[in-house]
Amino acid sequence: MQPKSSSARPSISKLAFWDVQWESIDFEADSLFVIGKVLNYGTWDDIVAMLRYYGLERVRAEVVHGTYYKKTALSFLCLLLELEEQDFVVYQQRQARRPAWNH
Repeated sequence: MQPKSSSARPSISKLAFWDVQWESIDFEADSLFVIGKVLNYGTWDDIVAMLRYYGLERVRAEVVHGTYYKKTALSFLCLLLELEEQDFVVYQQRQARRPAWNH
């Protein structure tokens, strides 16, 4: 999947970006932020549009550095991008945390 032109914004809804000012998002400079928000809170159409905009190679290169993904988003990324959970910083951080309660 080849990325689209970087001059246009991706055709994604504002749903995942309820907590930020939509107009201030730089879709090139803030790509990891955008990818994470769409994967965690966007619709299926948003995910498809994001993948078309950035391309699979760029998404694969960037998502491993994300610090938060829902478990379902992480599983989806592993399947789609043929990665292992251990490849992700977020997985390594989760494994390093000690449980709050030991019962």
